[in-house]
Amino acid sequence: MTTTRRPVRPNDQAFLLDVYSSTREQELTLVDWTDDQKRAFCEMQFAAQDTFYHQTYRDTTYEILLVDGQRAGRLYVARWPGEVRIVDIALLPAFRGRGVGSAIIRELQAEAAASGKPLRIHVEQFNPARRLYERLGFKQIQDKGVYLLMEWAAPARQAGDSSP
Repeated sequence: MTTTRRPVRPNDQAFLLDVYSSTREQELTLVDWTDDQKRAFCEMQFAAQDTFYHQTYRDTTYEILLVDGQRAGRLYVARWPGEVRIVDIALLPAFRGRGVGSAIIRELQAEAAASGKPLRIHVEQFNPARRLYERLGFKQIQDKGVYLLMEWAAPARQAGDSSP
């Protein structure tokens, strides 16, 4: 399995909506809406989120995650003077639980370590991905109610250690 990334293109919007919608599927099973109503809700929420991200997060890359050349998800990463921030990472259900997210996060951990910055992410308290972040060494540094701010920092090097 080969995982790569490429910048989001204008013709990716329908795919990005599908990725976003897939992250809301479970909670939408709890509402008594038609499929059309659920789709309209997701379209509205996706548009609001997309606008917010682009207005709020400067110095951010917006990328499509590819697995063996097939679009599998999205990754938005802000690179700021004091940290690398995962703004959003989401995979289609068919790609979850296959190590794709772990591989991408490990790449970002290596990038953060090389730059001497912590890697941070906000995660909803009850999001199953929280367990993944904890397994990969993220620690909660702030409780923001619905969201937790989690951080991974590279281990401090010992004097004379030249390994990355």
